[in-house]
This record gives sequence, structure tokens and C-alpha cells, in this order.
Amino acid sequence: MAELNTGDGGGKKGGGKVRSKKANPSVDLTAMVDLAFLLITFFILTTTLSKPQSMNLAMPDEPKKDDPVPPETPAWRTLTLVLGSNDKLVWYSGRFDGPPLDGPVATGYGKTGVRDLILNKKAAVDAKNKADGADIEKSGITIIIKPSKKSNYKNLVDILDEMAITKVKKYAIVDITDADIKFLEDNKIY
Repeated sequence: MAELNTGDGGGKKGGGKVRSKKANPSVDLTAMVDLAFLLITFFILTTTLSKPQSMNLAMPDEPKKDDPVPPETPAWRTLTLVLGSNDKLVWYSGRFDGPPLDGPVATGYGKTGVRDLILNKKAAVDAKNKADGADIEKSGITIIIKPSKKSNYKNLVDILDEMAITKVKKYAIVDITDADIKFLEDNKIY
């Protein structure tokens, strides 16, 4: 039992007179220790731990044999991002099997790199769709992401974050081609 003792307990004092023995005041701290452990247990059990942050990534269903072939996206609405090494990427507009409409150009990640590029390209596609009278929601920009073997996981996560920041609704992660590797080699980032 934990106690708190105060005083000397009385007894004979200087003049030889015998005084009566006074009771020692004491405080039993056992209940206080129990209460402290109960409070610690309560706060540990009710604390919310940090939850992992994740981004929703929609994966397409496996196509059925009788499904119609989806329409092809026009070249002027596509932007391809080829992820290279050393936190660099190469982008181009249009199709890879023919000469690209814009690019290929090497750039970096972040606000002044790929984000400005995506926002500018998205605004240009939306302006052209508005001028043509097309539905902007259904015919917005389509971004094709092609990670190379020399890019790292952080680069792919950074690009997916840019898709969420710039509110791009249509994007796909696709295997890299030999022509894309040549773009990376030409820009010395492969």
C-alpha cells in the first residue's frame, strides 16, 4: 500500500512533559494509481491512429467477346507522359505511331513542370471542344502514362497525384514502346 506520512508522531517534548501521542495523518494512494492506469488505458484505446492515405484507382473490367470496340480518341486530345530516370519525363501530344503533334519535350515533375503542362493542354482541349460544341465532360483530355524500367515508383505516384490535382478524368497506365524508349534516349534520361 502506498502511503504519504507527515509529521514525527509526537512523543516527549523539551520540558519533560508527556503529551499524548497524535495520530499520523496518511493518504492512501492506491486508488490514485489505479485511476491513473485506467485513464491511460482509456486514452490509448480511444485514440485514432493515423490512417494510411490512399488514392482511388479505377481499374477497367475485362472486356467480353461481344463488347463493341470503344471509339478511338482523337490525337489532339491525347497527351502521353513517358517516365524516365533521374526524376525526368518526356511528353508528347498525339499518336506514337506517327509524328507527334507536339514534342517530344523533356520536363520535370511538380508545379512548374508537368502540372503546368497538363493544365495548359487541358485548357486548350476544353477550349477546342467548346468551340466545336462538344460535351467537355465526355470529350476532355486523355493522358497516357508510360513508366519505363528506369523510372521509380515515386515518379508513378507523383504523376497519379498530378492527375488528382489537375482533375483529369481520363488517364491510363500503358506499357512503354520502343519508340518511347528512343524519345527517352534522345533526351538523355533513360
